[in-house]
Amino acid sequence: MTYIIYKVYQMGRGAAKSLSSQGLGPKRKVKCYNGYFVNGYVFHTEEYGHGRKTYNSGVCVKRSTSSELEVDYYGRLEEVVELQYHSEQNRVFLLKCYWYNTTDRGIRVDSHFGLVEINSKARLHNVNDVFVFAK
Repeated sequence: MTYIIYKVYQMGRGAAKSLSSQGLGPKRKVKCYNGYFVNGYVFHTEEYGHGRKTYNSGVCVKRSTSSELEVDYYGRLEEVVELQYHSEQNRVFLLKCYWYNTTDRGIRVDSHFGLVEINSKARLHNVNDVFVFAK
């Protein structure tokens, strides 16, 4: 973030407003939600869905590794956090999730339908990155 602040300072008034607001960092207050609508899907937190007949709190993140292999990470939505920067248009939504171990014992994929089953007891602990961008 220090680099962005430095570049904005160098550019002076020529810096784009969105870049300037990001250079200042997000506001100190955040908004939290129990659901989020993205790409035609509605996601709710596990707490919100507890006791309801249907809800979707499952998250899958595809990531490429340094060896160009694609790895799927699976989690459950715990909280939706909105960071707002110093410009009304600059908002970022983060999904706070708890993640599951996706090794051989933590996941099973149905060969016929491709459905993924997660072992709910295989929750990862001491995870450094619990947030993903919602997009």
